[in-house]
Amino acid sequence: MSTGQVKDVVREKYGQAALRVTAGAGNACCGGSAALDDACCDPITSNLYDQTQGGEVPEAALRASLGCGNPTALAELKPGETVLDLGSGGGIDVLLSARRVGPTGKAYGLDMTDEMLALADANKQKSGLTNAEFLKGEIEQIPLPDNSVDVIISNCVINLSGDKDRVLREAFRVLKPGGRLAVSDVVVRGEVPAEIKKSMELWVGCVAGALSDDQYVTKLARAGFDGIGIEPTRVYSIEDARTFLVGEGLDVDALAREVDGKFISAFVRATKPAAEACCAPGCCD
Repeated sequence: MSTGQVKDVVREKYGQAALRVTAGAGNACCGGSAALDDACCDPITSNLYDQTQGGEVPEAALRASLGCGNPTALAELKPGETVLDLGSGGGIDVLLSARRVGPTGKAYGLDMTDEMLALADANKQKSGLTNAEFLKGEIEQIPLPDNSVDVIISNCVINLSGDKDRVLREAFRVLKPGGRLAVSDVVVRGEVPAEIKKSMELWVGCVAGALSDDQYVTKLARAGFDGIGIEPTRVYSIEDARTFLVGEGLDVDALAREVDGKFISAFVRATKPAAEACCAPGCCD
């Protein structure tokens, strides 16, 4: 399936998820099959935000969360910083970031789905925050200038892109020198069965598009980042894998044994070097 087709499926599924929240039909879930809806994509999207954080945002923002981690809790945001959330969905991480960076800072959210953007704007209005802004666009082509952002966060979105190299190059471009990438994502340790890679429902559900840990490090380095680190935050078991695979027409028992412990939620860190490397005689004098 082409990158464009992947994008169309992701846009459709996440648009449907936003509409479910807007209609008051419970949690958004991961846009997966009906068999996943009742479980709401446990264990990936469940219990990511503590009670205090949940109380800092509108309920609809919390219900629309489709992430696999809590990047705002790990990114060590500072007052006055400019933050960009790639794939901001219903806006929960943008609104939490806006509170962390304070009135002298700014939090941008970028999303390609009209329904999610409408939900995020509504949540912003309910929050009363004035230093948050939601932009329409794709994470492969960020609509912000070079060297304009202090921190980039993302929550289980980069794995949904069909062109992850371009996403990371764009992230590097818009970060200021010394800026940092601090994202939560699903990462694979080891080989993944071909049946999972072929399943678009699992791709949209935060699994089949995941990079291996080695691939992630290689792609970040190729984009120009240093200080790269991958910290596991959750390791998924056979029973967790059973939730991923149910309803997909796959041999659940056989595949679950193959993926036991291979899928993790991870916090991925990297830094844009503070200065360009010296490349000519006398340039560092």
